[in-house]
Amino acid sequence: MDEITKVATPEQLHSKQVANDELNGSKEKQREVLELPLLPVRNTVLLPNATVPLLVGRDQSIKAIEEATGKNQALFVVTQLKEDLEEPGVDDLYTVGVEGFIDRVLKMPDGTLSILIRGQRRLRRLQLTQHTPFIRALTEIIEDEVESTLALEALKRAALALFEKCIKLSNELSEEVYITAMNIDHLGAMADFIISSLDSPTAVRQRFLETFDIEQRLQQVNILLAKELDILELEHQIQSQVQQELDKHQREYFLREQLKIIQRELGEGDSGLLENEELRTKIHTSGMPEAIKTRATKELNRLNAMPSIAPDSSIIRTYLDWLTSLPWQKATPDRLNLKEAEIILDENHYGLNKVKERILEYIAVRKLSCSMRSPILCLVGPPGVGKTSLGRSIAQALNRKFVRLSLGGVQDEAEIRGHRRTYVGALPGRIIQTMKRAGTINPLFVLDEIDKIGTSFRGDPAAALLEVLDPEQNNSFSDHYLEVPYDLSHAIFLTTANILHPIPEALRDRLEIIELPGYTEEEKLHIARQFLLPRQLAEHGLKPTHIEINDEAIYRIIREYTYEAGVRNLERELATILRKVVRKVAEGRRAKTRINASKIPEYLGPQRHYYTVAEEKDEAGIATGVAWTSAGGDLITVEALLLEGRGRLHLTGQLGDVMKESAQAALSYARSRAAHFGLEKRFYEKYDFHLHLPAGATPKDGPSAGITMATALISALSKRSTRRDVAMTGEITLRGRVLPVGGIKEKVLAAHRAGIKTFILPKRNIRDLEDVPQEIIKVLQFVPVEHMDDVIQTVLHANITDADPAREQALPAQTTESAKARKHKGI
Repeated sequence: MDEITKVATPEQLHSKQVANDELNGSKEKQREVLELPLLPVRNTVLLPNATVPLLVGRDQSIKAIEEATGKNQALFVVTQLKEDLEEPGVDDLYTVGVEGFIDRVLKMPDGTLSILIRGQRRLRRLQLTQHTPFIRALTEIIEDEVESTLALEALKRAALALFEKCIKLSNELSEEVYITAMNIDHLGAMADFIISSLDSPTAVRQRFLETFDIEQRLQQVNILLAKELDILELEHQIQSQVQQELDKHQREYFLREQLKIIQRELGEGDSGLLENEELRTKIHTSGMPEAIKTRATKELNRLNAMPSIAPDSSIIRTYLDWLTSLPWQKATPDRLNLKEAEIILDENHYGLNKVKERILEYIAVRKLSCSMRSPILCLVGPPGVGKTSLGRSIAQALNRKFVRLSLGGVQDEAEIRGHRRTYVGALPGRIIQTMKRAGTINPLFVLDEIDKIGTSFRGDPAAALLEVLDPEQNNSFSDHYLEVPYDLSHAIFLTTANILHPIPEALRDRLEIIELPGYTEEEKLHIARQFLLPRQLAEHGLKPTHIEINDEAIYRIIREYTYEAGVRNLERELATILRKVVRKVAEGRRAKTRINASKIPEYLGPQRHYYTVAEEKDEAGIATGVAWTSAGGDLITVEALLLEGRGRLHLTGQLGDVMKESAQAALSYARSRAAHFGLEKRFYEKYDFHLHLPAGATPKDGPSAGITMATALISALSKRSTRRDVAMTGEITLRGRVLPVGGIKEKVLAAHRAGIKTFILPKRNIRDLEDVPQEIIKVLQFVPVEHMDDVIQTVLHANITDADPAREQALPAQTTESAKARKHKGI
C-alpha cells in the first residue's frame, strides 16, 4: 500500500532575512535567502510554475525529501552537469535552481520514491551548509522585476501567436494549454509555462532558467517557438505525403482486387497468375536437381501467397527467373575426333605445340572414359602470343560454347560470388552470369588476366576463385545470390596470365601451368603469312592482286620495327603498310604494289629497334652473354677493366641485387684460382675492378650472367683475349661450378640472330634445347659445361694481348641499343 504524504503551502514555510553585508560585504541593501535541502536531479530541469514527476532512488535525495516533508519545507531542486554521476559534488551541479514544493509522495515497492514536485521561484546557490546525511544549501531568491513596456507587450503577443500555431500542428499539446498561457498575467510566469510545455533539451532549459531578464527570456521563448514551429510544419508535410502514398497504394490494392474479380467473372486469367504458372512449368522442365526444385517451388508458393504489389514479390520473381534460366543439364556433345580437332587447332594457330598436345590428350582420354574431370589449364606468357584466341580455337575443336570473363582489376569478392538477396539490386556473381550467357553446362570458360586480380576491403576475389577452380569443390559451387549449389565441374576452365608470381600460391596449386615463351622469327613469319596478312587484307578491302610483300620485308619488320614476344605490333605495322596501299588503290592505281625489305622505311619510317650483334674482333676484358627479356632474348656484353687501387669492385649498368652477388662470386672465384690462371700474386691488392654492362638505362638482374662476368674478369687479369663468336649463360658458384638457368630457347635464338657460332650453356640445360627449332640447332655449336675451367678453355685464347687501357673499343653502329625501346632484362 503506497503512502501519500501532504506538505504545507509556501505561505506556511519559514523564511529568514540575512543581512546582505554578511554575504557580499554590501551595507546598503538586504536580500531574502533560504536554507533548504538540496535535491539534485539528472536529465531534467524543473522550471517555475511547472509540475514534474520524479523517481528518486539515491539515499541522500530520499533523506532530503523526508526532511522537507517532515518540516513542511521546500526543496532546492538543481540539475546535475553530468547525468551519470551517482554522488555529485558541489562542482557537479548548476548554480541556479528552483524552489520546489512536493505535492505528492509515493513509496514504491523497491524502496524508491515517486514524487510530484512543483516549481515556484528561481534560486541561486550561495553556499553549502551541510553535506551529510543530505546536502543543505543557502540560496538567494531571484525575484522577477517587470516594467510594462511596448517591447515586452510585442514579445508577449508574438510568443502567444507562435504558441497557438504550434498547438494546432502538435498532437501532444491541447487547446487548454494555450488558454492557460493566455490567462497568465505575469510575463515571466507565462514564459516559464510555455517553455515547460515544449520538449526542449536539458541545456536549453537550464540556459532559460538562468535568464533573469524578462525581455531576454521572452526573446528566447520566441526563438524556441519558431524552431519548434518549423519542425512541426516539416513533420506535418512528411505525414501528409506518407498518408497520400498509403492512400494511393490502398486504392491500387482495392482496384487490383476488383480487377481480379472482374477478370475471373469474364473468364480472363490474371496475368500475374499466368506468369507464376509459367515459372512453375519452367521449374519442372529446367532439369534442376530435386533439392533445388523443392527450394524453387517453395519460393513460388510464397510468391503466389503474397499480393503482386508487395515489395518482396519482384525480388522472388527475379530470383526464380535466374534459377530457371541457368543451364542445369543442357550440354553440347564433345567432338571426340582427334584428327579433326588437330586440323582445327593447326588452322587457327601456328606452333604452340604443348597446348595442342595437351588438348588432344584430353580428347583422347575423354573418348575412352567419360568420368575424367575437366582440366584447369593456365596459359602463361607475354602479351600478344595468342592466349585468349587459343581458348576460342580449343572451344571450336571440342565443339563447345566459348565464354570469356576478364578478371583484370576485379577487387570485390562479390564479383565472383554475387550479393545476398537482401541487398537492393542484388545479382549473382559473374561466374553464374557467364554460365547463363553460355546456355550450356559444359562450355569452355576462359578466365582472362587472372594475375591482375586485386585485393581490397571488399574481400579477396582470388580466394573466391579457389572453389571455382578446384575440381574437388566446383561440382557444388555456392553463389551468395542463388544460395543453392551449382555444378561447374563439366566446364573446361582455361586461365591466362602474363606472369605467375602475382597469383596466390593456393590458387596456383590448382592450375596446370603451360608456358608460352613467345614466337621465334620463323614462327612470326609463318603467322604473318597464314593469319595476319589474310585478315588485314580482308579488313582493308584489298585482294592479293593489289599487293605483294616478300619474306625479307616481313623479317625486317620483325627485327627492326617490332620488339615483342607476340605478334600484335607486327599486325599493326602490316596494317600501316596496307592503309598506304589502300590509298593508292583508291586514287586509281591499278599496278600491283610489290614491297621488299628496302622499301619498308618508305612505309614505316626509320628503324626503331636495334639488336646487339657479335663483337667485331677478339679482345681482352670483354665477354658476350645472353639475356632473357619479356620480348625475347638478346645479347649483352660484359666489360671488365683494371684500375690502380686496393681491390675494390665497382659495378655499373643498373644491376640488381642478384647480379651484384654474382659479380662478387665471380671475383672471389678468380682470386681463389689465381695461380691456375697464371695471374699475378696478390693482384687484388694492386687493382680495382670495374665491371660494366652496357645499356645502363635498362635494369638488369638475375644469376645467369655469373660465368660471363667471371670470364671477363679473368680475361682482363690474364690479358688473354676472348672469342667474339662465343656467347654463354650460366650461374657460377664460389667453387667454379656452373648451375642451370632459365630462358634457354630465347637466349639461343638471340645468339643465332647476332651471328654467334658457339653457345656455352650449363650441362643440365641440355634438355631445354628440345624447344629450340632444329634448323638453329644444326647451325650453332653447343658446348655443355659443368665447371668454369671448361668455360675458360673454350672462350679464352692462349695468346697474350696488349693491356693498354686506351685501346680502341670498336663497335659497329648497329650494336647501339635504344634504351627507350628496351625492356627489363633478366640475365
